Amino acid sequence: MTKDYVFKYGSSEVSLSLNSDQVISVIEGNSIKPLEDIGKALYESLDNPIDSAPLSTVARDAGKIVIIVSDMTRLWMRQDVLAPYLVEYLHEKCGKAYEDLEIVIATGTHVGSDEEGLRTIVSSGVYDKVKVINHDCMAEDLVYLGTTSYKTPVSVNRDAAEADLVICLGAATYHVMAGFGGGRKSILPGISSLETIKHNHAYSLHKTEFITNPEIGNGVLDGNPLNEDMLEAAGMMKNLFMISVVTDSEFRLTGIFSGDYKTSWLRACDEVRRIYTVPIREKADVVVTSCGGFPKDESLYQGTKAVDNVVSALKDGGTLILLLEGRNGGGSPDYFDWIRPLCNGTFEKELRENFTVGGYIFFLNCEQAHRFNILMYSAIDKDIVAPMGIKAYDSLDKLMADADLEGKSIYVIPNGSTVLPKVE
Repeated sequence: MTKDYVFKYGSSEVSLSLNSDQVISVIEGNSIKPLEDIGKALYESLDNPIDSAPLSTVARDAGKIVIIVSDMTRLWMRQDVLAPYLVEYLHEKCGKAYEDLEIVIATGTHVGSDEEGLRTIVSSGVYDKVKVINHDCMAEDLVYLGTTSYKTPVSVNRDAAEADLVICLGAATYHVMAGFGGGRKSILPGISSLETIKHNHAYSLHKTEFITNPEIGNGVLDGNPLNEDMLEAAGMMKNLFMISVVTDSEFRLTGIFSGDYKTSWLRACDEVRRIYTVPIREKADVVVTSCGGFPKDESLYQGTKAVDNVVSALKDGGTLILLLEGRNGGGSPDYFDWIRPLCNGTFEKELRENFTVGGYIFFLNCEQAHRFNILMYSAIDKDIVAPMGIKAYDSLDKLMADADLEGKSIYVIPNGSTVLPKVE
């Protein structure tokens, strides 16, 4: 029996007719109630932290306190809402003068924000009271803390290194390289040097073969060299207090976990697994998915986060039907400019010598396109992505004809960016 399945696409929707007898199931994330009072939830977390004394006790004898906050690329975690509550907690409950507080934006290798951007991240109320600066991974005054067992030289922001207390505010989410975002990533890559970041992130690639390191992946922590290296780097910081938030598929805050830099963050990771991991019995021949519409599908770079998630439900050699508008084309130059070394045969050499996150994600997408048959309905020109191995279509009818779904098992995943199927 034929049934219509609706998917978000850009600012609109598209409908696909599929044989419902072939559809194993429709995979969606687990529902969870968002926090009703964010300020109250934050204060309760700070007063009852995991494996730590309350923040009020920890901060009491601290002189200079540095708060590390994620940058504009993570604004969905609502730093603009959380930062004012945190600053007032430190001021009112801990008796800290605003002059004793400083906020460092964890830019990693990203370009820092201007004043308008900084006001957006932390709120104008906080910006007018507390010093706010962008981290600069190329600064000349970074402080060397030591070298990890993975031989990563760890140099970090001087203000944070010299502070009496460092409070990290981040979000735990699935991360295709580090297993999960947030937590220790506030230190590495957040406030680390370019050399530190490159050395750590290079573990994303296999040492001898030009393939993804099999030890990394979404939700993979144990044995993941990026994660373990990041944890070692974070452990070199003195007096570290972690605040990790979790959001639902609509980016509404659902949980706040504070305390020890490792165990409180791991508790947040467990919550992410509970919300986003969906057990499945078997892999399918075909997965049909959307990125969730705009802005999640504004470019190929943004949209392929859905691919990272849903391929866990797809058999090797299977077909992925991806609905990705891509109104901004390939996306960030740090991502799509790697098409040039791909086409001229120098991709491996250049990526190993000048590793970037965008370059690795581009490589990963090429790797996925050679492992699976990716058919993408998109505004992106088919000739632009063809070298990657992705087949792009501006006609759904043509795409569905080429997909040849007769007799094949199918998973329908309406929003691939918010679920992680896992065979159990």
